Amino acid sequence: MKITFLGSGGGRFSAISQRRMTGGFRLDNLGGKNYHIDPGPGALIRTYQFGFDPRNLSGVIVSHSHTDHYNDAEILIEAMTKGMTKRQGTIVGGESVLEGYERWGPCISDYHKSKSDKIVLKPGEWNRLDNVSIKGTETSHGDPTGVGFQIDCNGFKISYTSDTGYFDGLAQDHEGADILIASVLRPGNRSINGHMCSRNFVDLINEVKPKVAVMTHLGLKMISSNPVTEARKVYKQTGVKTIAAYDGLSFNVNYNNPKKFRLISLKDTQSSIHSTSHALFENERKNSYQLSFKHNEFDEVLMARKD
Repeated sequence: MKITFLGSGGGRFSAISQRRMTGGFRLDNLGGKNYHIDPGPGALIRTYQFGFDPRNLSGVIVSHSHTDHYNDAEILIEAMTKGMTKRQGTIVGGESVLEGYERWGPCISDYHKSKSDKIVLKPGEWNRLDNVSIKGTETSHGDPTGVGFQIDCNGFKISYTSDTGYFDGLAQDHEGADILIASVLRPGNRSINGHMCSRNFVDLINEVKPKVAVMTHLGLKMISSNPVTEARKVYKQTGVKTIAAYDGLSFNVNYNNPKKFRLISLKDTQSSIHSTSHALFENERKNSYQLSFKHNEFDEVLMARKD
């Protein structure tokens, strides 16, 4: 299994400024399937930029109804369902995301929900998602129905807190996690309502005791304070290997020894179908045409002529 961060920024001001990308992250080859989690603004572009293809997704998972988590969900669903022409994949989300709750959501239209299976995540409830199990975890955040999740793949557990303040009982939902991925918006002790700071993450790690901890969804104050330095502080206080996510971070998970991995920094030029390098323009254009024909995708003008 590979974990790749298509954005490590979080919060409305990170999203607006794009000082860090906000494309969420991917889990590839998890039980043989690929999933995109919390695809915020730019998720589709970053997918191609770092060499992935959104058409090979088996699921899109959205934790709650805030734009920095759901903005690109519908276009990824279109990619997953081959332009809404095939029934494929699963859309997973909190109640507000899929059904709407008071003034939150729904974030995904009935049209975009029509070609995929759906799972409404609720805290404490396990569901079957393809070849793995997924449980909703409780959050304390602006969206009352927002959730994190824990995925169990043959006994190996990955937890994601999503946006939440620290509260008694948070650790219980993520108990047994081998890898703990958390939204840590601010450095030090400077938490704000509905979000964790580094100090909160230290407390959570000490309770959960994961093999590896990852800080992502970093706010502007965290970015300015140097997230790597914060991660080192967390490691010193917990003894748990702690990673500060960055844009394009990728690593393969060793199920037998999660602590043993090598961080990879993905670059634009590693993608065969998208690049900001002008030298690769011709190759990019060629590959774009090849991929279009391979997936039977044609522009509207050609389709109109056929009709």
